[in-house]
Amino acid sequence: MIVIGALVAICVALVWRRDGIDGVFNILTHDLLLFGEIIPRVLAGCLLGGFIAEILPHDKVSRSLGPKSGLKGLLIGTAFGAILPGGPFTAYPVAAALLTVGADFGATIAMVVSWTLIGYGRAVAWELPILGTDFTLWRIVISLPIPVLAGWLGRVVFVRMYPKGEPS
Repeated sequence: MIVIGALVAICVALVWRRDGIDGVFNILTHDLLLFGEIIPRVLAGCLLGGFIAEILPHDKVSRSLGPKSGLKGLLIGTAFGAILPGGPFTAYPVAAALLTVGADFGATIAMVVSWTLIGYGRAVAWELPILGTDFTLWRIVISLPIPVLAGWLGRVVFVRMYPKGEPS
């Protein structure tokens, strides 16, 4: 926070020097409007994560996505991430909810990496119309093993760092 605060102060001074106080107020006004647009999405994503954590049955999630779920858990996490709609305001609260209800780091990492690399929303909205079917399909096929590998590596690292279970 200190580094970010220092960078903001430097930028404010540079804008003030170049554009005067009006330039600084224009940026602040724009940023406040942007914050007003983003805060409902953040709130909705956090509420979604909270409700998912309450709704999902902990025992089934733990069996399907927990530390003993093996490759099946990584594949489920990958598939879930690929079909998860929305942006980061949705994906990260959902990932936090999965961790809360018994998913392990590996399956959750697979979900987030899959959402980032494979996410159908981006593919349908942007890639297919702009880059075409061949490019989109090949990119998805080539990307498929990466979330599984990332999830497996996440499990290995987690077990080595926390051999007795969850971090405190």
